[in-house]
Amino acid sequence: MERLSLFQLWRREFGTYNGDKFRQDLLAGITVGAVALPLALAFGVASGATAAAGLVTAILAGFIIGALSGAPYQISGPTGAMSAILLLITNRYGLEGAWLTGVMAGILILLVGLFRLGRFISFIPAPVITGFTSGIAIIIFVGQLDNFLGLKTPSSETAAAKLLQYSQLMSELAPQITSILLGLSVILIMLFWPARWSKLLPGSLVGIITATVISLLLGSPAPIIGDIPRTILLEDRLRFANIPWGELSHLIAPALSIAALGSVESLLCGAVASKATGIRLHANQELIAQGIGNMVIPFFGGVPATAAIARSSVGIKSGGQTRLVSIIHSLVLLISALLLAPVIARIPLAALAGVLMVTAYRMNEWEAIRFIFGHRFKTGIATFLITLIATITLDLTQAILIGGVISAAVFINQVANLQIEIQEVDVARMRERGIAVKGSCPHIRVAYLTGPLFFAATNNFNEAFSHLGDAHTLILSMRAVPMMDVSGLEAMATLAERAHHEGRVLMLSSLQPEVLRVLERGGVKELIGVENIFWSADRAILVAEERGGCHLCAA
Repeated sequence: MERLSLFQLWRREFGTYNGDKFRQDLLAGITVGAVALPLALAFGVASGATAAAGLVTAILAGFIIGALSGAPYQISGPTGAMSAILLLITNRYGLEGAWLTGVMAGILILLVGLFRLGRFISFIPAPVITGFTSGIAIIIFVGQLDNFLGLKTPSSETAAAKLLQYSQLMSELAPQITSILLGLSVILIMLFWPARWSKLLPGSLVGIITATVISLLLGSPAPIIGDIPRTILLEDRLRFANIPWGELSHLIAPALSIAALGSVESLLCGAVASKATGIRLHANQELIAQGIGNMVIPFFGGVPATAAIARSSVGIKSGGQTRLVSIIHSLVLLISALLLAPVIARIPLAALAGVLMVTAYRMNEWEAIRFIFGHRFKTGIATFLITLIATITLDLTQAILIGGVISAAVFINQVANLQIEIQEVDVARMRERGIAVKGSCPHIRVAYLTGPLFFAATNNFNEAFSHLGDAHTLILSMRAVPMMDVSGLEAMATLAERAHHEGRVLMLSSLQPEVLRVLERGGVKELIGVENIFWSADRAILVAEERGGCHLCAA
């Protein structure tokens, strides 16, 4: 696979750059900026920080991560999935803890990219990702109920706990009708806004503008965003002087969660955009960009960012050509913050809640869910449900850990299915192929193995050869065995020793180079004997016959 440096990626993008491409990038950047503005404000609030923090995150991520990205189409900023996990961290450790966690996660992501480990991030089964995404969507939706209803209830560790809290406080709650109406107006506009109009003006922005105008005209008491500083260097930000060093050990697990989530979400975004554009994402460079960006952003008061599928897709559909789309979208957001801060400050929180509720619904991978359940993949359904339930009932760090364990279990279950088919030698068939076999050879057995011979497959291997009957010669055809680990090596050695002890002959054929190297390193090749290893099963059968494997039958 071709590896390109950042400078080579830039040269490839801008080597033939011209005015027409710039016009396309400019229009796409403005469009993405219009889409990103309401989302940045909403995700900033949803993270447990402020709308200003979300705006600063989107501006800096667009500049820093966009410029260093591993593909021209990646646009980063605050996202729903990241907001859900940050809200829990903020509730537990405060904003300083969330900022420091973001920096630690950035360092981890940077190291993964520098050591070129990006490909391992993709080793997560689709049902795990789908279940986690749906769980995050529920967390975001539930987390916005307070703003939507105009309430202020105590914070909760999980979405399930929050719902339980609502059920217990039902008789005491007094929702504000104004907030509900403002939130509903945004939801209805977003759901029914024609798709063809979204290219000019996104429904989320129209909904927020409408709700804000209504709120101002009515003099509504509904809670609003509040002051938006006209700067990207917020007063509330991470400083070296106020780093909570005492909490460092407690933040390792959350940092791992943010690093894992940020890496997966960024590479998933790249995979989706790559299919749409035909341009491959350079995963490790993308992770380097994400790492650097997340190390810097908290020192400006922003929250951790990641590549966003929605914004990247809008950039592609709007005709974006290069990473200038990301940078231009940041400029649009910066200009909005500088010029429209007083207007943004008047946006009702209920309007942002409406945006996030619709976003939560849309972020579910409905097509993947229908595919899993429609085809009744039992393993996929179980994996999806376990991950979903873990995400909404447990700490997100624990949910990610459970997802990782499920991923490993699913992988092992899929690859551990070692198929072993044992056959007597088909003399008639061999003669048809022009191979001269004298006898009927019932004392020669050929076992065809398919799949890796590793720790999870050794029980199947041992059971298959526990009873060899009257076989004098056992030939293992291993053309379809791609690898063997130490446990597989031990199982092979045990079978060889048993065959020798019982006076049988064990032969191997069609070995893959990697498997042969393992046998050599473990001394099992010498134990079996070089004279009993062949390039094909046919050759092994002929040699077994010449040595008397068929003669015993006649006797």
